[in-house]
Amino acid sequence: MATLQIDADNFQPTITNNATVIVDFWAPWCAPCRGFAPTFEAAAEKNPGIVFAKVNTEEQQEIATAFNIRSIPTLMIFRDQIVIYSEAGALVPAAFDQLIEQAMALDMDQVRLEIAGQQASS
Repeated sequence: MATLQIDADNFQPTITNNATVIVDFWAPWCAPCRGFAPTFEAAAEKNPGIVFAKVNTEEQQEIATAFNIRSIPTLMIFRDQIVIYSEAGALVPAAFDQLIEQAMALDMDQVRLEIAGQQASS
C-alpha cells in the first residue's frame, strides 16, 4: 500500500476512520527525512492493514504546530485515535519493524483504562 499524503482536509478523517495510522512528519529539505523515506515506504508495503501517512511540515504548518512538532523526522502512531508513540528521529528498518510490532501488540483496552486513571487523578 502506498503512503498517503496528509493535509488539513484529510488528517482528521484519516485518523478517525482507521484503526492504526503511522504518521511521518517530514520536509523536503531534511536529509534525515529523505534517508528515512525508503524505510517508511518499505514498512507500508509490508503492513497493508496499517495506514502510513506523511505530513510535509513545510506545507502543513497548522498540523505540525497542533502536534508540537519541533524536529523532523518525527514519527507518530495513532491506534484507535489515541497517540501511542511520538518521537523525533529516523529509525533503521529493523528498529521501525520492531516499533510497529510493539504498537500492534498493545492492549488498547488497557491503554484506555490507564488514560482514564490518569485523567481521574488530575
